Amino acid sequence: MASVSLPLVLASGSPRRRELLSLMGLAYTVDTPDVDESFSGMPEEMVCELSRRKAEAVAPRYGSALILAADTTVCEENGRILGKPGTPENARRMLSELSGKWHDVFTGMTLINTATGERLTQAVRTRVHFVEMTPEEIDAYVATKSPLDKAGAYGIQDMGGMFVDRIEGSYSNVVGLPMAQLRDMLAAIAHAAR
Repeated sequence: MASVSLPLVLASGSPRRRELLSLMGLAYTVDTPDVDESFSGMPEEMVCELSRRKAEAVAPRYGSALILAADTTVCEENGRILGKPGTPENARRMLSELSGKWHDVFTGMTLINTATGERLTQAVRTRVHFVEMTPEEIDAYVATKSPLDKAGAYGIQDMGGMFVDRIEGSYSNVVGLPMAQLRDMLAAIAHAAR
């Protein structure tokens, strides 16, 4: 693991990202940004731009720290972005559309070293395939309310994981923070600061 010599600030309210950082053995504080998340463009561009906005919103509050922000989205094979459903009806529709098909999960990460001004942004893509789900399975999952606040209406780390039969790429990316790529970014920004 790359050593982090500056305080690490997670610019995200996501409990899943907090869990993944803790699994990496990193000490950090949380500072949740309030940013405009509207964006029209390709999914990879969107997650990079939104992660930049989040990091830049928090960075001025710290004189010497590493600011980490991330944004994750789910994208159907036809390119349509599936955000957080918000309602049970939207969650049912999204899950029905993903049933039996491949989709992509994109996470954009931005790291800002506020002491040096160094900035890194990267997008990571993971391919995920769902089994065919029955309407009853979809209803049971939606009834847990877990899908309502997750991009694509599922969490691979919860009951939604039973619908995933294949994955190509980073598992932790699908959860919301690609740990191997973050490790590399932390090492790169630490090296640049020397």
